[in-house]
Amino acid sequence: MPYVNIKITREGATPAQKADLIKGVTKLLADVLNKSPAATFVVIDEVEMEDWGVGGLPVAEYRKTLET
Repeated sequence: MPYVNIKITREGATPAQKADLIKGVTKLLADVLNKSPAATFVVIDEVEMEDWGVGGLPVAEYRKTLET
């Protein structure tokens, strides 16, 4: 039984956007792993932006490098 844990930052994801994430992941699991949608678990955790990083930088700092 596939279990997927999605981490998103607390930047105002709407319930509709979260539902779309769940639908998309469920479809991906069905298409790629041939799993029944009823047999999949998708969990969405909202995390603080500073709790994780990209390329060795906290996300807030990494995003600043994208703006320049």
